[in-house]
Amino acid sequence: MTRIARDVMTPNPVCCSPETPLDQVARLMRQNNCGEIPILDSTDRPIGVITDRDIVCRVVADGKNPMAYTAETCMSESVVTVPIDAPLEEVIAAMERHQIRRVPVVDEQGCCTGIIAQADVAWTGPQRKVAELVREVSRDTATPSR
Repeated sequence: MTRIARDVMTPNPVCCSPETPLDQVARLMRQNNCGEIPILDSTDRPIGVITDRDIVCRVVADGKNPMAYTAETCMSESVVTVPIDAPLEEVIAAMERHQIRRVPVVDEQGCCTGIIAQADVAWTGPQRKVAELVREVSRDTATPSR
């Protein structure tokens, strides 16, 4: 049986709006033990993602006060998503191609319904594919990874 995104995703991930203050985003990450939060528009469609690394590198490391900024100010706007019925092989390929450790899952209407992290793939994917994913996502490039 071929596994699909729905089989490995964490359903109903914590999400934020572009207006959510960064300190609240950080608290949600801590409370939900996650390192990335999808940023949704008013129709629940992902328009970006924000990682703990985004907050540190784009705000804290520059000496800015996280309480004075919103998710929109440091989110990554080129959000990569996968359909809920995508085969696991396609999910892994997308994560490798874009060098991302987490990917939001969208339903047929494009609304965020889950998230898949590298760890989710590690628990369910074939060992060879997991090793390949870790290697590809960790590959050194000029663009920052999330």
